Amino acid sequence: MKYTNDITEFILLGLSQNMKIKHMCFLLFLFCYIAIWMGNLLIMISITCSQLNGQPMHFFLNYLALLDLCYTSTVTPKLVTDLLAERSTISYTDCMAQLFAMHFFGGTEISDHPLWSEDGLWPLYCATVSACCTGAFLHSFVQGFLTINLPFCCAYEIDHYFCDVYPWLKLACMDTYGVGILVVANAGMMVLVIFVVVMLSYIFILYTIKAYPTESRYKALSTCIVVLFFVPILFTYIRPATTFPEDKVFALFYTIIAPMFNPLIYTLRNAEMKSALRTVWCQKLFLIARQII
Repeated sequence: MKYTNDITEFILLGLSQNMKIKHMCFLLFLFCYIAIWMGNLLIMISITCSQLNGQPMHFFLNYLALLDLCYTSTVTPKLVTDLLAERSTISYTDCMAQLFAMHFFGGTEISDHPLWSEDGLWPLYCATVSACCTGAFLHSFVQGFLTINLPFCCAYEIDHYFCDVYPWLKLACMDTYGVGILVVANAGMMVLVIFVVVMLSYIFILYTIKAYPTESRYKALSTCIVVLFFVPILFTYIRPATTFPEDKVFALFYTIIAPMFNPLIYTLRNAEMKSALRTVWCQKLFLIARQII
């Protein structure tokens, strides 16, 4: 088997090779991506244009909304455009950049989850957010370092819709068991620890507010979204370096579907946020109506 590191591009096999299925997926994920942008921009504009601007808790909501946009934008635009193409390729440099950016923003979002698992949000300190970003940077750096010097065989087909560690390891012409264990330690265990912390917090909150039906429903919704986000990640990264066809489907949950519902979590459980949404957008609609009349 010929080994080489002189790689210029990879072929992304994507979700399907059937053009009809790809066109249906294009419409679905384009809608999801637009919904993600609209929901998060709605939050950011509402906070910026209301009296909530400058409050630490709502500064944090602004930060989370921006983080969601950055995270999903590392994967979704490429996926959507590739669904219209018969053959999807990505350069080696872009592949490495996507892997690093996806793990950086994803790692930051995962690290931030314990900060907003409480209804009122924990007190926000810049040092805490900075620590989350620093930890995510180190995590993504390690992920990139583990893959950048891998020797590849002649096949450059990545059986996924974005560049990730395990599909890369599948292409390597070497024993990747040790690298896979390091990936589990760097990614899988980090996600597992944070998931356990968040779920224990949510279980305690649900037990505390069980006498309040409305709050319980909102918290149950938040818990479902957290599970929808974390469980597919755990399925992917908590095992050694093996890939399954189902990995691509599970990846859709933590890259597109769960982030699409995050704005609901940010707004439904926050009375001040809901009030700001009504105030800002009712005023804007009133001004538009006056100009038309």
